[in-house]
Amino acid sequence: MADAQLPLDLGHRPALGRDDFLVAPCNAQAVAWLDRWPAWPSHGLVLFGPPGCGKSHLLAAFAAAHAATGTLLRPAAGLTAAAVPDLVAAARLLLIDDLDGLEDETALFHLHNLAREAGCSLVLAASQPPAHLPLRLPDLASRLRALPAVGIGAPDDAVLAAVIVKQFADRQLAVGEGVVSYLVGRMERSFAAARAVVEALDRASLAERRAVTVRLARAVLER
Repeated sequence: MADAQLPLDLGHRPALGRDDFLVAPCNAQAVAWLDRWPAWPSHGLVLFGPPGCGKSHLLAAFAAAHAATGTLLRPAAGLTAAAVPDLVAAARLLLIDDLDGLEDETALFHLHNLAREAGCSLVLAASQPPAHLPLRLPDLASRLRALPAVGIGAPDDAVLAAVIVKQFADRQLAVGEGVVSYLVGRMERSFAAARAVVEALDRASLAERRAVTVRLARAVLER
């Protein structure tokens, strides 16, 4: 008798190349701003949008495109004042992701000032525009509000469908157009929801040893 096949969740690696990033009306302005670097009116830029909208993907693609010029991409969490001089000295372009996870506002304040003095460009990614960030340090808040800020908006039907298809492709799951259309018409209209729904369908498919069908999609959405 053949050995039983156990469903194994081996995880997935998102495709983060520029060719994998879908340029659409909701993010075209952000892409255009990044494409104009280094011809910016300021040394910095704030990129904002809701969770799952593609900020991290876009930063990763931007960093890869300019790797030869000296680029560093790192999360805001764990940023310390002591590390700031080395970061600025090591890069011509600094990308700080997930500003919502910032723990040391003084460190970011010094990073902003030192980057400007050194001619280092700075890109900060956050879920909200600078004026709405819950910053406690007034000097930092005023400096971030002075930077150009560009947002990524909510997806329309076409973009949401494309995001769902990409999420399935990242997990090496092939699904029919009927499944995608069913999801787009019934799920919450956000990038974060698209990611969550695809993850739930992937787990359900593994657990039940079933292909991803409209019937499975209906069951997952009802749960």
